[in-house]
Amino acid sequence: MTDFQEQQPQQPYYPPQPPRPPYAPAPQPAAAEQTATRPIVTEPGTTIWPSGGHVPPPVGPPAPPAAMGAPAPAGGPGSRRRAKRGVGLMAAVAIAAAAIGGGTATLVQQLASDTPTVAASNVNGTNVSTGNTGTVAGVAEAVSPSIVEISASSNSGKSTGSGVIITSDGEIVTNNHVISGASEITVRLSDGKTYQAEVVGTDPDKDLALVKLRGASGLKAATLGDSSKVRVGDQVVAIGSPEGLTGTVTSGIVSALDRDVTVAKDDDGGDQRGQQSYDPRQGWPFEFGGQQFNGDTGSSKTTYKALQTDASLNPGNSGGALINMKGEIIGINSAMYSPSSSSGSTAGSVGLGFAIPVDTVKADLAQLRAGGDN
Repeated sequence: MTDFQEQQPQQPYYPPQPPRPPYAPAPQPAAAEQTATRPIVTEPGTTIWPSGGHVPPPVGPPAPPAAMGAPAPAGGPGSRRRAKRGVGLMAAVAIAAAAIGGGTATLVQQLASDTPTVAASNVNGTNVSTGNTGTVAGVAEAVSPSIVEISASSNSGKSTGSGVIITSDGEIVTNNHVISGASEITVRLSDGKTYQAEVVGTDPDKDLALVKLRGASGLKAATLGDSSKVRVGDQVVAIGSPEGLTGTVTSGIVSALDRDVTVAKDDDGGDQRGQQSYDPRQGWPFEFGGQQFNGDTGSSKTTYKALQTDASLNPGNSGGALINMKGEIIGINSAMYSPSSSSGSTAGSVGLGFAIPVDTVKADLAQLRAGGDN
């Protein structure tokens, strides 16, 4: 009985503990345990000490944690409590690292995550998207070689207008009123080279004409766009030879669509039309809204739907190009309002110009090539 009683100790029996590894932290008081020597539990069964060492769980019966301040076995209630404290510690470290710098924060994230972190690439800035738009300078550079100056001589005098090359062998679209009644037509390209031209066909009802250069080849033809897609407010560029100034570029917007513009059809006005048409200082006479502008249109006239633009047009722009920001021809400039038709010093653009839609031109090309009404 004595032996049996000796095997029943009055105090808890604690088996010997293995020696602590040399790199493990020395036992500290309970208050200190909550700081430097407290293990960080990342998952059940794994304990990471801040010093980098592993302490295996004690061998033998578990001892009450409160008795000696020893860590509770992994997976027990104490382990869960320490896991929560460990997460809080890592959160505090992450916040401090973020305040110190992004590099440290990345390091903390890599240490706390099972998945490697890849550094983000630098953002150099937002590129300006060109889409379907361009610049006035870009449009002018691309299209100017396709715009010509037309000089038409007749018994009534000499007029200056503009035209658009549509084929590489020298087909040029212009206004009928630019070449109507002309006995000789001279065309000057943007590079200064000149050609003689002959009329292929005219359509006075649409104020359109087609001329062809003699002996030309390898010319830069313009691209004809789609005027049905033009909207009010679209930015446009006008290129022509106002007042004989070849290759003049202006810009603006489309200010209205489907304007009913009335112009003279034929050279039936005698000297009156000749004086107005062939004086490069004057604008071509037209009617709009029941009123006459830049002179009398005469008894023979025609009306068409026009694009209205505030791009500056002046005498000599007739037959030139109205261009969208893709570099496509959307209209043939045909009329402009001038505040005075009696003096070149007061004539000029006031932001009311009109162009024949390019869809009208494309629909009329076959007839013009066949001779039109000429």
